[in-house]
Amino acid sequence: MGYRDIEFDKDSVFLVGGGAGFIGSNLCEALIDMGYTVRCLDDLSTGKYENIEPLISNERFTFIKGDIRSLDTCKEATEGVDYVLQQAAWGSVPRSIEMPLLYEEINIRGTLNMMEASRINGVKKFVYASSSSVYGDSPTLPKKEGQEGKVISPYALTKRVDEEYGRLYKELYGLDTYGLRYFNVFGRRQDPNGMYAAVIPKFIKQLLHGEVPTINGDGKQSRDFTYIDNVIEANLRACKASGDAAGQAFNVGAGGRLFLIDIYYHLCKALGKDVEPNFGPPRKGDVRDSNADITKARELLGYDPEYDFEKGIALAIDWYKEYLR
Repeated sequence: MGYRDIEFDKDSVFLVGGGAGFIGSNLCEALIDMGYTVRCLDDLSTGKYENIEPLISNERFTFIKGDIRSLDTCKEATEGVDYVLQQAAWGSVPRSIEMPLLYEEINIRGTLNMMEASRINGVKKFVYASSSSVYGDSPTLPKKEGQEGKVISPYALTKRVDEEYGRLYKELYGLDTYGLRYFNVFGRRQDPNGMYAAVIPKFIKQLLHGEVPTINGDGKQSRDFTYIDNVIEANLRACKASGDAAGQAFNVGAGGRLFLIDIYYHLCKALGKDVEPNFGPPRKGDVRDSNADITKARELLGYDPEYDFEKGIALAIDWYKEYLR
């Protein structure tokens, strides 16, 4: 099904927090293509202007350079908005271990500012990015809402706290909030550069440039890799969901489980490379295995992911071949 059949009132206004980032810019682009009015709020600390530059000239798109740590900025950005898609946050488990105070400021206080501003301005739906990292040290597979373990990184803790605030803002203030627990999202515009880059774009770039990638750990760790268009669908489905489903968190994945070493060899084959990887020490704070049970999102949001890994990775590889030329 995908997201293109989802319809809103033609004069609907969306605010995408972190709209110049990987996921945020894809949301902005999709909504503009669908004919809606979009505001993008981003301080460009991790987002990139080049991600939204093609949209700047569109009369239905507005870029607001601002920081979600400012409540006044959030209030101005949410004024007259129907739907908030809050993607603004700092990612990366290893970086959160190095900078816990900054993660507290941005991921918790910033998201709380966005919720409060949305409450004040009467936003209809507040959809925010959570993470599969909230499952922590739970060994249970597949991961199912309500079966969380002990969080093992500051990043995971910030997302757990955001979910609790989401629940409270529904129960105390009547703001319809929906937390989306993303499972290893990949696709166009995901940054392949830097020491905190996600594994798929990083491997693709290294292989294309004749470098030898390093896998942290033994490669037997598993992930539910989820193509970006599935995440766009989940956000828009949440905007249409019943208020009875509000105040809760939902797994957003493809429902599969793939081992990192198998992903690596899949990329080698697709790119025509024959390179054995290096192996490094496991990363502190990383969850060993990850696989989403998406039953709850199917039943309460109508989420029905269109892209499996094979379909998504073929599109991603094509994009990176063009982008990294």
